[in-house]
Amino acid sequence: MNRAFGIAGFLLTCAVGPVIAQRGGPVNPFQGQLEAVHEGESLYAQHCTGCHGPNGSAGEIGPAIVSAERAAFGGNDAQVFNTIKNGIAGTPMGPQKLAEEEIWKITAYIHAMRGTAIDNPLPGDSAHGEQIFWGKGQCGTCHMLGGKGGLTAPDLSNIAGIRKASTIVDALTKEQHHEYGSGGAHLRSLPPMDSYLPVHVTSADGKVIDGILLNEDGYALQMIGNDQRLHSFDRAKLRRVDIEAKSLMPTDYDKRLTSDEFRDLLAFLTRQGLKPPAPGRGGAPRGEDQ
Repeated sequence: MNRAFGIAGFLLTCAVGPVIAQRGGPVNPFQGQLEAVHEGESLYAQHCTGCHGPNGSAGEIGPAIVSAERAAFGGNDAQVFNTIKNGIAGTPMGPQKLAEEEIWKITAYIHAMRGTAIDNPLPGDSAHGEQIFWGKGQCGTCHMLGGKGGLTAPDLSNIAGIRKASTIVDALTKEQHHEYGSGGAHLRSLPPMDSYLPVHVTSADGKVIDGILLNEDGYALQMIGNDQRLHSFDRAKLRRVDIEAKSLMPTDYDKRLTSDEFRDLLAFLTRQGLKPPAPGRGGAPRGEDQ
């Protein structure tokens, strides 16, 4: 893709709204097809990386296609396709000499980069990954999934529907892994977690209850105890409250597990969630739990 796309791409992204929110125009025939997304990634590497950098993170010439600064960035699939195919009148962006099928595949890849993990799940043996989740990985000890598991960590039943694959990887491998729900934001840094922190409550009679903090203010505190029960306290009646700044979530799964086990766990997690309806089509979301 030539240098003009970088300039025109910037103009386009300033002029339009969120990717997922906008509707209308032709539907990408390859949307959600993993093989096509992977082919689009290869085509992107050949034609677009020089301007926009790997993974749409900005290159020496063009701006980022996937924004690190804001969640609403870029046009819908039809607009992206039209920009690549026809260029933008009055700008240096000219029509690109690519087959329409190739342009749609590049568009599918860009959509996957901007979308959540369910749009572009990671490769691997998902069935084996499920075994790792409930077994060696001990994820279900704290996390609930599909109505089964623990209560002292976030429910992961729709993890792939609200998180990017990259941030799921970060949560398993980086100490600071606060995730944002929007599928459109890529973060340059990962701020500390501020929820599900360990808490130790000492009551007026000296009894200590350990668990995970849910909510607190100057008057009340709610927590899930290690007994998997909800506890609510009047702050004025507590002798002491100690909150640890570090989450109990392990962040070395890439070392705890073999490379194959870690790959398969990611394949499983990036398929847990609801995929939204295809743009321009009705119907309720369908489950993606395979």
